[in-house]
Amino acid sequence: MFEFLNQRSLKEEIMDDFFCHGEVVDQTLRELNQINTYLGGDQLSLNAVKKLMAKNPKQLYEIVDLGCGGGDTLKLFSKWAKKNNQNLKLTGIDANGYIVDYAKRNCRKHSNISFSSENILGERFRESMFDIAHASLFFHHLQEEEIVELLKQILGQVSLGIVINDLHRHWVSYLFTKHLITNWSKSEMVQYDSVLSVERSFVREELENYLKMADIKNYSLTWRWAYRWELIIWK
Repeated sequence: MFEFLNQRSLKEEIMDDFFCHGEVVDQTLRELNQINTYLGGDQLSLNAVKKLMAKNPKQLYEIVDLGCGGGDTLKLFSKWAKKNNQNLKLTGIDANGYIVDYAKRNCRKHSNISFSSENILGERFRESMFDIAHASLFFHHLQEEEIVELLKQILGQVSLGIVINDLHRHWVSYLFTKHLITNWSKSEMVQYDSVLSVERSFVREELENYLKMADIKNYSLTWRWAYRWELIIWK
């Protein structure tokens, strides 16, 4: 019945169009924040980043968020840092300039957060260095060769490590998304992309194979609710 989930889908999501804009994007970003908040996605990211920081105490950490969307994960990082007297320099990267403008407005009260619209695989970004790279619901947008290339590239750009928070391709996750999230959502983009995101996401063996292809051995890969993978790569 769910044989189509045996392999990752190669279909493109609406969000993959770097020029999509307008209220449908705004509504999508608002709903993604609600989903990540209520299902614990953003907290998963923060907990994983804290694990990297705990092993490498510093006065200041520079963290980049790849495919940052509306910037809500960075807002969570910033609020945690303020509450815990931790200095963070946070940078959000997204290829869609409209989304970056939304993120700037969304995070305008957080002076430690900045944003840039650029191609993560481009030469300009390759020259940037950070302590930690974070990516939530970003890697499933990429093809296999891009995933392997980016893992190699980013590992060379960080001093401490990488946190990847992404979806587990599973029939339970698929049905939950198809019958609950799509009915709840008022965004046509979420209704279409959310189901396709599950189809494009990963099983454990695929992630382990990408890491092997990238010659990455020092990592932890843990299943988390709700059908998420927490991947921490240690430098």
